[in-house]
Amino acid sequence: MGRVEIRELECFLVLAEELHFGRTGERLYVSQSRVSQLLGALERRVGARLVDRTSRRVGLTPAGEDFLAALRPAYAALRAAVDGARERALGVGGPLRIGFQGVVGYGFMDVVGEFEERHPGCTTRITELPLADPFGALHRDEVDTAVVLLPVAEPGLVLGPVFSVEPQYAAASRRHPFAARTEVDAEDLATTPLIGVSGPAPDYWREAQSPAHTPAGTPVPRGPEVGTLQEGLSQVAANRGVMLLCRPTSEYHPRGDVVYVPVRGVGESALGLVWRGDRENGRVRAFAEAVRGRR
Repeated sequence: MGRVEIRELECFLVLAEELHFGRTGERLYVSQSRVSQLLGALERRVGARLVDRTSRRVGLTPAGEDFLAALRPAYAALRAAVDGARERALGVGGPLRIGFQGVVGYGFMDVVGEFEERHPGCTTRITELPLADPFGALHRDEVDTAVVLLPVAEPGLVLGPVFSVEPQYAAASRRHPFAARTEVDAEDLATTPLIGVSGPAPDYWREAQSPAHTPAGTPVPRGPEVGTLQEGLSQVAANRGVMLLCRPTSEYHPRGDVVYVPVRGVGESALGLVWRGDRENGRVRAFAEAVRGRR
């Protein structure tokens, strides 16, 4: 059988719950093709087909059902042993204040739930961060760690795991010329005002979310500056400019008066887990490890 990889077992367990390769990939922070690779490797080790997959459905084979029944209690016992040892070593306990910016989906809340299960002595509190102030709550010691849009170049802040790397979309009013397009190029941004983010977000971060020039160096007209995502979408709906957003944000905010169009030629959006170096503790390290383990 060879050496069994824990990641393969985790993939099978999640796939058995979801019965969907795409959702399994989202929960594990991997691509759908990677899910197929992990499953194939496990099936070769076991020597039996565990999952039946057609264009319409995914289901466990009889061998897969038997394997799942045997694996679940063994895997739970293994995790309990590892988590117990880690918690004793790290001294994980007490509250963990987590800030998040924008849309936190694609398995992240599963990570929070699993973290709480692994560390029952640690309670989490989730706080939404304003679009225009990604780092203020950390600097003011209002949260212990935060999920923010990259880049992060703040003195004293530690950038941990990076995840949710996604293509960017242009949010445009249905009255805007972009609304009739299936895709726009980054150079097309020079033809329309681009909605920006107001302070106190640092200038380098605001520039990344709303660049002043196209990749070729053409100036991009400046649109209104907003402090929250909802303010930005309202300005978009009023046709006062377009706004760059990541794919998950566009999917979580469907509106009849706004169209989301893929933008070719701009860098991808990404989220990162950050914390203050002088406030790092066992809870923060354990949570960062949990996020890193699910990428």
